[in-house]
Amino acid sequence: MAAMTASRSRFLSSSSTTKSHLRGLLHVSEEIEAALATNQPVVALESTIYTHGALGMDLRLEAIVREHGGVPAVIGVLDGVPSVGLTPDEISRMIEEGASKVSRRDLAVMSARGHQRGRHGGTTISGTMVLARLAGIRVFGTGGLGGVHRGWHDHMDISADLSELGRTRVAVVSSGSKGFLDIAATLEYLETQGVYVGTFADGRPSKEVDFPAFWARESGIPSPSVVSDEKEAAAIVWAQEQLGIETGLLFANPIPHVSEVPRLEMEAVIDRAVNEAAAGGHTGNRNTPFILRRIRELTDQRTVVANLALVQANVARAAKMAVHLSALVEGKEESSSYTSYPVTSTSPAKESAPETTKTTTPVETTSRRADVLVAGSVALDLSCDYVGDGHGSEIADPSPKLHTSNPASIVPTVGGVGHNVALAAHAIGSPQGVRVRLCSLVGEDIAGHTVLAAMAANSLDTAGVRQLDAATYSAARTAHYVAVNGADKNLMVAMADMAIFASEHHSFAKYWSSAVAAAQPSWLVADANWSAAGLHGWIKAAREHSAQVAFEPVSVAKSSRLFEVDKKDRGNLVFPTPLVDLATPNQYELAAMHAAAQRRGFVLDDASWFRVIDALGLGAGARERFVRLTSFALTDEGVPQQAVQLLPYIPTLLTKLGSRGALLTKLLSRDDPLLHDRSAEPYLLVRAPPYVPDEDHNDTEPTVGGIYMRLYSSVEDVPVHDVVSVNGVGDTFLGALVAGLAQGGRAEQLVDVAQQAAVLTLRSRETVGSGMSSLAKALTMAAKGE
Repeated sequence: MAAMTASRSRFLSSSSTTKSHLRGLLHVSEEIEAALATNQPVVALESTIYTHGALGMDLRLEAIVREHGGVPAVIGVLDGVPSVGLTPDEISRMIEEGASKVSRRDLAVMSARGHQRGRHGGTTISGTMVLARLAGIRVFGTGGLGGVHRGWHDHMDISADLSELGRTRVAVVSSGSKGFLDIAATLEYLETQGVYVGTFADGRPSKEVDFPAFWARESGIPSPSVVSDEKEAAAIVWAQEQLGIETGLLFANPIPHVSEVPRLEMEAVIDRAVNEAAAGGHTGNRNTPFILRRIRELTDQRTVVANLALVQANVARAAKMAVHLSALVEGKEESSSYTSYPVTSTSPAKESAPETTKTTTPVETTSRRADVLVAGSVALDLSCDYVGDGHGSEIADPSPKLHTSNPASIVPTVGGVGHNVALAAHAIGSPQGVRVRLCSLVGEDIAGHTVLAAMAANSLDTAGVRQLDAATYSAARTAHYVAVNGADKNLMVAMADMAIFASEHHSFAKYWSSAVAAAQPSWLVADANWSAAGLHGWIKAAREHSAQVAFEPVSVAKSSRLFEVDKKDRGNLVFPTPLVDLATPNQYELAAMHAAAQRRGFVLDDASWFRVIDALGLGAGARERFVRLTSFALTDEGVPQQAVQLLPYIPTLLTKLGSRGALLTKLLSRDDPLLHDRSAEPYLLVRAPPYVPDEDHNDTEPTVGGIYMRLYSSVEDVPVHDVVSVNGVGDTFLGALVAGLAQGGRAEQLVDVAQQAAVLTLRSRETVGSGMSSLAKALTMAAKGE
């Protein structure tokens, strides 16, 4: 213990002396300086992942470090000064004002020129390691390591990361080298440099642990050494420090299973990308960017999802290491019980402690999980209200004039059905712990950047929003919706450009499947702005990962996309394994959906449909029952009849009726508690007769129990003069509803609170009304049945 205390004192005093010597050249933030002085666990983060990465700002890396008990230190060069502990605002300024890439070789040049506003540098792994070591930081979490390029004997293309590890004592946690590098040669080079390389076992026997290949967990090359968990890794770092060995240490953390691109698939993609690079003459500094771009394209952007997942997992692991390392320095943990097992060792493989198994799950849960995943449109909305000629207070004609310019009040907002649903669910659900993520598309244009900034300002998770560049993708324009309203606020004409969602070329099924796998949501909301292929790609991804699906039809024209399904697949999409679990059309969209289902043979022309309808035994007297549960008007309009006929494919239909409220039509299974709830008795349209298999063993439908039909009155009659905008009202209704469903609620419990949320938007110019959080508690109580 005395030896450890003495070592700690030597380290802290030498670190303090170094910083004093560098004063004026190296800026260390007050938080980081205080953390280092008091032996708090600090984790270095590189700035190039923000300034030159393709993942954006919203990576949560600093939050992840703090969640695991560490202090994050983003490192870079700001205004010509090497800096440790950059703030988010400083990083944003570096991005906006432009930053160069800075490695070890560039640090002296940047420092020698002194303070120059706007002269910024995003530090690479080597640059970050140098500054981390100078500041006294011992653990660094990053994404992937550079390496030896294929064909290195012809061009000697070897990353500076490797030589930096050979001379700078910092422990680096990464997911290995990218698979298009020569991994075997990379490990040989690191061995020559005297660098310890260990891969986290994650419960595997040592002899079965490969060095990871970034997007894939295995490379086919055994890891030089295997480490069981973060405690053991910290013990190795501490021993290296006590021995005074100045080389770095590399701890390879395989990408989480759920986010990896399997090795064989990845190798085929890499071989193609490398061959195309060679054929196209992409050499030198053009080689890696070209290969990375082609890999993203060839994997339908799955590698982008993988990139984010692995760097978040690495940073979480680095934070845990730093916590254990601080405890060792304080003498609060013993290091002698930890042993690193080389692959060639004859020692028996050390079984990982229970904590090792747990380490991967919290990383995914904290960083990637979402309770509600909304797959839908986001758009820049322009609301143009005609204001007349400005003479006098009365406007004789509220309509704008044709063929000329009209004075108007034009207000831009961020909208789009998917965005509105996600924002409403986030606003009403987040106070109760409901996590919401939007998956959508924007272009690499001014509108796209505006949309992303607005989402970030509303604390919306943007990890699933993809930016498409026009050079690669057709119709890669951020969606726009322009509404021209009269002076009385009534819509005169609207224009919508949703081509970025409707294009068949923008269907990325593998990427979407990866996004759902990473989030593991209980509910996925898909809107009909997607092309039919895109919509059903999302539905399939949800089903693959056991998520329930809510469908928002968007419009009369687009609602039919739900039934654009191959005839051969139709029989697999009927209750109790329906096409989707919930839909929220208005009455006109319901009619359009019913017509589309009839036109494509789903209704009155499919044996599986008849099996469900026949099981209900809904025969004579149905009209009287429809009238009793709804009204003469709705029955004459065919609303309840259409809903019932769609139930085999959509077992919960909530039809929005404007001022007349909402009609819930729900197909019940035989074990549904509503069939035995006295309070539900008045709303049971029909109970299915007892199930009896027929004599030919041609079972009808043993799972069908009945139909619950309930007309909910509008919660409030909003005077016309109080209506500010109807835009986003239905989306808000669905967002609130699905936030309650994600809390375990049932549709029949949540309708009234969802209507209250819709009223807030009705009175707001925004696409989701403010004050949504005031309904959070009421929604949770409704979900619990209180």
